[in-house]
Amino acid sequence: MQFETIRYDLTEALAVITLDRPEVMNALNTQMRTEITQALTQAAGEARAVVLTGTGRAFCSGQDLGDGAALTGPNLERILREEYEPMLAAVTECPVPVMAAVNGAAAGAGANLALCADVVIATHSAAFMQAFTRIGLMPDAGGTWALPRQVGLARAMGLALFAEKISAEEAARMGMIWEAVPDVDFEHHWRARAMHLAQGPTEAFKAVKQALRASFDHDLPAQLALEAKLQGALGETEDFREGVQAFLDKRAPAFRGK
Repeated sequence: MQFETIRYDLTEALAVITLDRPEVMNALNTQMRTEITQALTQAAGEARAVVLTGTGRAFCSGQDLGDGAALTGPNLERILREEYEPMLAAVTECPVPVMAAVNGAAAGAGANLALCADVVIATHSAAFMQAFTRIGLMPDAGGTWALPRQVGLARAMGLALFAEKISAEEAARMGMIWEAVPDVDFEHHWRARAMHLAQGPTEAFKAVKQALRASFDHDLPAQLALEAKLQGALGETEDFREGVQAFLDKRAPAFRGK
């Protein structure tokens, strides 16, 4: 599949989707949202892990306010329902782990695109901002879902109401992201992390995603039942047998994702 606003690379079962509009800090327009959705759908069928990252000095600056409809009375509800929701669903419902490697500024919908990923790793010079109230809007693109779960209601309120820039290191300290790493180590680090996922027990990772995301809607008995069901299925996988044999052999397992 050919893309114009993003780049897609599949190497050793790792799909890297790079937002590629650096001249506008990788701002999201209709075409980019469509292409991200398509790329994630493609990756779900051929990769064992996915990375979202950006070109240039930004991860994603959010909605492209220079996009034609943005300044001529946009129907924001339609854009969110028809363009953002499929893109974000492609992230959260992707069966394999999705990592956001935040290489720079992540603002507005761009920040929330990252925060909807399963794991977020950011470079020290990156920053996150819920910029919406600065233009008279409220957080969208999943921000009101992700933030309270990651940082709690009090901090989510402060982030949304004050629209202040949060450094990557502060985001890590408050639990918004998994980790922040020095700029000089960033690409090597996230690629190593991503390859760990791409070479890991894929079916187990799928079950982890399903169980953790379902936990917010379950009481304990329902969650225990889901754990038992998923674990029962994992007990029949090749990777479980390989994992046990590798443990007995005192060697690293060679998972095949099956």
